[in-house]
Amino acid sequence: MSQPSGPETAPVILAANASESAPTTVVAHERIQVVDQCNRPCGSAWRSQMRHLRCWHRATYIVVRNGRGELCVQRRTLTKEAFPGGLDLAAGGVVGAGEAVHRAAMRELAEELGILATRLPLALEFIYAEQGHRIFGSVFCVTHDGPLRLQPEEVVEVTWLVPDEALALPEATPDTRLALELLLRRERGGGAR
Repeated sequence: MSQPSGPETAPVILAANASESAPTTVVAHERIQVVDQCNRPCGSAWRSQMRHLRCWHRATYIVVRNGRGELCVQRRTLTKEAFPGGLDLAAGGVVGAGEAVHRAAMRELAEELGILATRLPLALEFIYAEQGHRIFGSVFCVTHDGPLRLQPEEVVEVTWLVPDEALALPEATPDTRLALELLLRRERGGGAR
């Protein structure tokens, strides 16, 4: 993972299984909330079906920053079915069948990074419909300066970067890049698109 320039470099936190090799793509066996093109629930599907049929679904994006405003950037495992090995600029994931979006965000944050948030404000919502993905995204924000506990099945390592450096990473996953771009635009007074 690229390190920021300057006299101080962010520490890289590695997951317990970071040295394992020969990954096999794993698609979680779980039911996903499927929605129509207006984001209305219309059933559920196994994750593999949702991906294969390119169903509209909901996903959460939790932008994690520390007290200095640096962003937590995660390296995805090579076993992820979407964007394996990419860099996520937000924690998060798909919303389970019957699961509230806010609860899904809290669950994903705890699973991926070990952060138990007591307050997780919704910052914005957006649509990502590219590369075969059809997502209604909900962006949440949290500030965290404590330790992280990485989920080894999903996260190889994390590092902290200033947001503009994170956006410049060529390996950033396109949906998390869009989520962060829209959030920063809103925070800087430019509104969401």
